[in-house]
Amino acid sequence: MAATMTPTEPSDEPVVDTELVERLVAARFPEWAGLPVRAVRSAGTDNVMFRLGDDLVVRLPRVPYAARHVEKEQRWLPLLAPHLPLDVPVPVGRAGASADFPWPWSVYRWLDGDDTYNVPLTDLAHAAVELGRFGAALRAVDASDGPASFRGGHVTTWEEGQLPGVIRDFGAEGLIDAELATASWEAVLRLPQWVGAPVWIHGDLLPGNLLGREGRLSAVIDFGGVGTGDPACDTMPAWTLFTADTRPLFREAARVDDATWARGRGWALAWGLVTEHYYREKNPVLAAVARRTRTEALAEYAALITS
Repeated sequence: MAATMTPTEPSDEPVVDTELVERLVAARFPEWAGLPVRAVRSAGTDNVMFRLGDDLVVRLPRVPYAARHVEKEQRWLPLLAPHLPLDVPVPVGRAGASADFPWPWSVYRWLDGDDTYNVPLTDLAHAAVELGRFGAALRAVDASDGPASFRGGHVTTWEEGQLPGVIRDFGAEGLIDAELATASWEAVLRLPQWVGAPVWIHGDLLPGNLLGREGRLSAVIDFGGVGTGDPACDTMPAWTLFTADTRPLFREAARVDDATWARGRGWALAWGLVTEHYYREKNPVLAAVARRTRTEALAEYAALITS
């Protein structure tokens, strides 16, 4: 469910339906030909998924930049998975571009569960601890050969100078306190930056990329943003998902210092505002996640300056 800053018009995307997926599977994986194909509902912006039989899922890029993630996931997921405390996708097949589809695509083992946007978790305390441990375990894996994550640098590299304009727009519409948002962003810009060696980060720990079963977090999916860099962006679930009383559990389990936590709140502010602004009509589900994220980040900043 990765948000991108690059506008994508529907005409830029290949039309992918069950008939196409059936044809692609039959051509590349004849052993799975004839298995029923069903679309998987998702508000994701980068990939489309189709369940293949009971045990598999086909994942196809929707846009060119997502196609570049296929090989990365195929290479690194099997190496990372044994170190992680939550289930992650298991690649079982890879197909190249063809006359029927312009980019490579993957087949994974199906992971049972519901994404935590569509079916919210009921045990947030458990999720906070487990997801915090996931981030800490991921950072502990040797990252010396890993590729850089697109969210592994300073947040300004991602928002590309758009945030001040978004603050002005939302302030003029009465959606945010523009003075508070500006002060919060200026505080982010003054923060000390990551000076350690790059570490592994997932890069996109949004509710749509987390699975739950019976109200409990069970898996992390969509490793298109995986790579190395500053771990601050992987603290964003503190504001996208958790509450004021479960946020400390996540932070303790994630084992991040004060500066990383503050940079993570800066990511939540920037991602929330810019993503809501861009997607509020194009993708209401993602915009709702973003709105919740920037609201929680601003509320925490307001509490800090008044305490």
